[in-house]
Amino acid sequence: MLANKNTQRLVDQFMAMAKIASPSRQEGRLAAYLKPELEALGFVVEFDSAGELAGGDTGNLIATLPGDPDIEPLVLSCHMDTVTPCIGVTPIVEDGVIRSDGTTVLGGDDKAGIAAILEGVRRIRERGVRHGLIQAVFTICEEVGMHGAMGLDYSKIRAKRAFILDADGPIGQILVRGPAKDAIHAVIHGRSAHAGLKPEAGISAIQVAARAIERMKLLRIDDETTANLGQISGGGATNIVTDRVEITAEARSLTNEKLDAQGAHMKACLEDAAHEFGATAEVTIERSYHAFSLDADEPVVRHCAAAMRHLGLTPTLTSTGGGSDCNVFNRHGMKAVDLSIGMTDVHTCMESLRIEDLEMTARLVEALIEFSDRTSLPKA
Repeated sequence: MLANKNTQRLVDQFMAMAKIASPSRQEGRLAAYLKPELEALGFVVEFDSAGELAGGDTGNLIATLPGDPDIEPLVLSCHMDTVTPCIGVTPIVEDGVIRSDGTTVLGGDDKAGIAAILEGVRRIRERGVRHGLIQAVFTICEEVGMHGAMGLDYSKIRAKRAFILDADGPIGQILVRGPAKDAIHAVIHGRSAHAGLKPEAGISAIQVAARAIERMKLLRIDDETTANLGQISGGGATNIVTDRVEITAEARSLTNEKLDAQGAHMKACLEDAAHEFGATAEVTIERSYHAFSLDADEPVVRHCAAAMRHLGLTPTLTSTGGGSDCNVFNRHGMKAVDLSIGMTDVHTCMESLRIEDLEMTARLVEALIEFSDRTSLPKA
């Protein structure tokens, strides 16, 4: 039992949520748990239809707590889904650290953020702090392509300033830049032939793919751009020249121009190699999500930095190579930042969370709400 009863309450709530399995498209049980918890805090809770679009069992949870109209409204957001394995999570507390029993993920990504939001708002209400409108937005399907945020009913969102609690790393980091991502799909068509009797009559799609890949710039391109081949499939019997190979890949960059250039380079490698061998290459490139970039002078950044300094934290503006709901929120006209909340080894069975980081995240939520009432904020 922890000495601080509020911290104990926070830990208990996190551990209760950790035990609720919520893989992508199966967040319904967690949503059902959260609805009365939020209503007890004074929120009006509703769900949108994003679950129908994503093939899930619930939509995004949108909870609204009325407040003083003269104070800046804000959104506090996390995602409800977790990566697998997440069935039968048994959270264990050892030496001030919460972890699973090693057979599953812990689910701190992103239930730690949800627990901190609930506790932070609860403390604000208990203290009688004056606040503006607060919206808690808990999304679905973030881990499988941000389908929840992409399908969110933005007509229900009444705030333009959003704080997303969904980044690993030390508390104090403010993610102000995130990459755009292109999904790349290619099909190489060669010509089949008997590999022993007349191989020269064939065109090996595998050989074409090998030539193209040999020429590609991949993995770390520069400090803003990456590219990776995820899967190569094709062929079968060794006595047949393979006539079809399929390739799936991705490219990411913090700048659209560099992403466009990398995609064009990969497409050219495939098409040029196909031409050399007399094959054909069908290449499609689709933008999965868009980049975001916020300046230090943005009010949402200054707001966050001021709240952190109030808690004795040192705000650090940084970027990420991964996508999150933050990309989508910014694309839909909001000013959103993603905040590090201390999670470690996320997406693995070694995932852990320090209780002191969970407590600090709840205190940060309190400070973010309180600093909504500050009309003049210093620069980040």
